[in-house]
Amino acid sequence: MLKIVLASQSPRRKKLLNQLGFRFEIIPSTCAEIITSTKPTQVVTELALQKATEVAHQTENALVIGADTIVVLNGAIIGKPDSPTHAHEMLQTLSGNTHQVYTGVAFVKTSSSGTIIQNYSFFEETEVEFSHLSDSEIQNYVATGSPLDKAGAYGIQDDWGAVFVKRIEGDYYNVVGFPLNRFYNELKHFAPELLKTITLPTP
Repeated sequence: MLKIVLASQSPRRKKLLNQLGFRFEIIPSTCAEIITSTKPTQVVTELALQKATEVAHQTENALVIGADTIVVLNGAIIGKPDSPTHAHEMLQTLSGNTHQVYTGVAFVKTSSSGTIIQNYSFFEETEVEFSHLSDSEIQNYVATGSPLDKAGAYGIQDDWGAVFVKRIEGDYYNVVGFPLNRFYNELKHFAPELLKTITLPTP
């Protein structure tokens, strides 16, 4: 049976994969991210595949899962802030506007000898509309430190990040960083045998 490896140290992705009842190990990717496209859908799938492939070279008989999430406003990619001031500026830009969140997910399968034998990637898009934010609201949220490790400088699952979001169209979990519905349905086709390893919690 294939083992599942998550090539991410994101606590959010770990929690969501746990939510599905999978047993897996975590080997964070440390590869340098190389972007060759300016198209958001290609950027996220490219980066997700790079991460999964890098970790796959360290594994045997495994399905390695890579993921990457970006925020896009008016065609421009907004990454993670590099300072509280930068986070403040990002949130000011998102205030009162509608943006898109893209998450790319990649599957890389390795053989018992550690050879990569198959890979597949896909992306999911969710549209997010923000309310108009006051400077004090932004300052209070940035002061928590939570925006600093998140694309677009916010987390929809955060106490304060949640109240900024007026409307979403698409998968909520995609905005968190891992599109559970799409992941599950793609896995049914790519590695259906792994569905037998799900252990659902008892009430």
